[in-house]
Amino acid sequence: MADIFSEKKRSDIMSKVKGKDTKPEMLIRSALHRLGYRYSLHKKGLPGKPDLYFRKYNAVIEVNGCFWHGHDCHFFSLPQTRTDLWRKKINNNKKRDIENLEKLKEMGLRVLLVWECAIKGKNSYTFEDLIKEIESWLKSDIRFKEISGTDHSSSK
Repeated sequence: MADIFSEKKRSDIMSKVKGKDTKPEMLIRSALHRLGYRYSLHKKGLPGKPDLYFRKYNAVIEVNGCFWHGHDCHFFSLPQTRTDLWRKKINNNKKRDIENLEKLKEMGLRVLLVWECAIKGKNSYTFEDLIKEIESWLKSDIRFKEISGTDHSSSK
């Protein structure tokens, strides 16, 4: 099936997709701030400019959209139009994510990846449980962790 928009119009639409300050990121930021956690946003000196940087905890949190980062969950499926373009774009995102993750680890930073499917969707955490999970990780010595809906059976 062909795209219903011209290449220029599709480009214009895609340019408006937010890369930072997304709704899932804002929800997590707000909840952690209310709990007293202080952080820097999109720290320029760090690889990939992580969403949240907690100097006190030597930690960063990335809140990743499942589609844009090619997560293996119900939110991701390769588009049926311009498949090669999308495959290349998402694979480049995944490659960059891995490179940035390795650089952050080499710097001695602890890293938490929170996937969109952990926040919403059929297997998501309750928001309260998700924040508890994040807070538990912040207080721990765990170097790397991912939180996704695919790891969690919802109790809804």
